Amino acid sequence: MSSQHTNDTPAVPAVGSDSAFRREHVLRDEAPQFVLPLVVRIEKAEPPARTDALETAARAVLVLLTDERARGEGEWAQAVRDWQDARIRKVVRRARGAEWRKAETLPGVTVHGEAAQVRVFPPVPLDGWPKELAKLQVSGTDLDDPAPVAAAAGPALPVLWLNPALEMSAGKAMAQAGHAAQLAWWELTGAERAAWQESGFRLAVRTAPRERWAELSGSGLPVVRDAGFTEIAPGSATVVADHPALRARL
Repeated sequence: MSSQHTNDTPAVPAVGSDSAFRREHVLRDEAPQFVLPLVVRIEKAEPPARTDALETAARAVLVLLTDERARGEGEWAQAVRDWQDARIRKVVRRARGAEWRKAETLPGVTVHGEAAQVRVFPPVPLDGWPKELAKLQVSGTDLDDPAPVAAAAGPALPVLWLNPALEMSAGKAMAQAGHAAQLAWWELTGAERAAWQESGFRLAVRTAPRERWAELSGSGLPVVRDAGFTEIAPGSATVVADHPALRARL
């Protein structure tokens, strides 16, 4: 069974009692709104590569969801439940130098890629960002890949396929990759989740070949559809979550 996720307004998943999809749309709209903050470290002299940042952001979302503080009676668990019971929102901000060091003092988890560093924080009210994060910039979060990106390594690797027809800033694409990783997570069984977690949430983010996008987006795999608040048109399909366990069920 596939999932269509309109950035903040997803449909019903196949698996995952912890999914926000279990709530009706009206209930989620009426619930207090929360946002999952992510901060990417971008130093002027040594910015991370774009693909590295996207993959690290996607993994950071999964790390947060599986952190013991976000589960059961953990100190972040209620905030995570409130976030998932409302519209799912993620916002990526950027920091460097002293800004990054201040961000690291706040409760959260820093996830490392090849060179990228992304810190993910427990959800906060939409209008209740900590001052250390609220002053960080959202716009201008753009990055490049200095060298051609290698093909994803084999069919066993989960791949988050970006829509080749859309232009997104790195910050926007990081949030979309995070959505896609979360959609895949919600549809996995307990054993499939455990295997992914044991691998360190190995995944790749790649731009889909133009000739494959229609096939991928119509395959029944989870698809992220953006609400259109920033950068792209409402309803745009941004990412397909191609996890091998989900592909095997098609």
